[in-house]
Amino acid sequence: MRGHTDWVTGVAHLPDGRRIITCSDDSSLRLWEIESGTQIGDDWRDGGREGVWSIALSPNSKTVASGGRDGKVRLWDVETKKVVAKWTGHADIVRSLCWSADGDLMVTGSYDGTMRVWHVESGDTVLGPIQTGHVFMSVVIYSPDTTKIATGGWHDALKIWDAKTGNLLSTIKHDYQVYTLAWTSDQKKLITGSYPSIRIFNTATWQQIAILEGHTDHVFSLSLFQNDRFLVSGSYDKTARLWDLDTNLPFGPPLQHQDQVQSAAFSADGKLLVTGCCDKNAYVWDIHTILKDAGLEELLSILVVSVH
Repeated sequence: MRGHTDWVTGVAHLPDGRRIITCSDDSSLRLWEIESGTQIGDDWRDGGREGVWSIALSPNSKTVASGGRDGKVRLWDVETKKVVAKWTGHADIVRSLCWSADGDLMVTGSYDGTMRVWHVESGDTVLGPIQTGHVFMSVVIYSPDTTKIATGGWHDALKIWDAKTGNLLSTIKHDYQVYTLAWTSDQKKLITGSYPSIRIFNTATWQQIAILEGHTDHVFSLSLFQNDRFLVSGSYDKTARLWDLDTNLPFGPPLQHQDQVQSAAFSADGKLLVTGCCDKNAYVWDIHTILKDAGLEELLSILVVSVH
């Protein structure tokens, strides 16, 4: 998918399975058709050169939040492609955003070292700014039940916070800066991307229980499939790698890129992967075929629980 004129820093899949939204340091969001790789409509822009470094789709898929170089958070209506709200407060790049499970709240993390929790409807800061102690804050994420917040960055690399009070609950030792996080849906594991490895922590004890090795540079993005059974990592070593979390081993060949991989996201069914690269392009990968070739097609299975 060619069109951006700077790094592709974020990717979000729309629930129809046919379209994605990307963001870039070229200050635009763009909507794409996956099958053809063509851009749909004009770039989404809000004036000047604010460079977009993060995006997150709301739980109802009607709104995309973006974080900019200018320290602002913008909410975009997916249908009209227009900004419907703009929040100010951070003093540096908004590097990470995460919606609460019900879509009422959003937590943001910035290179200014703070995190904030916003009430989405009013745009008010309801928690913070909280000085996290991260000199550069790379990532912030809610636990699936929205009771905790995990933050990663440089110095005191991984911290866990009470999402309601903002109180610090745990500081977890980590060898290097944490760039990206993924929390399993059962909340039992928290996965970190660092240099140059991926680590898995037991959230009951905060003890490290596994390390995934293979990358040779910073692991800058993680995307976990909804059944918690496989993971993709994107790295500055110009590859994305696929991991079987039943065995904690890689499968398939490394997905080679021309430049550093900034972002990665699975489609809802896990059959496609989109990666955003520093070569200004986004790429679509056929994960279903890779799984089939590796004899791991069962990793796509999703347990459906009936409620009576």
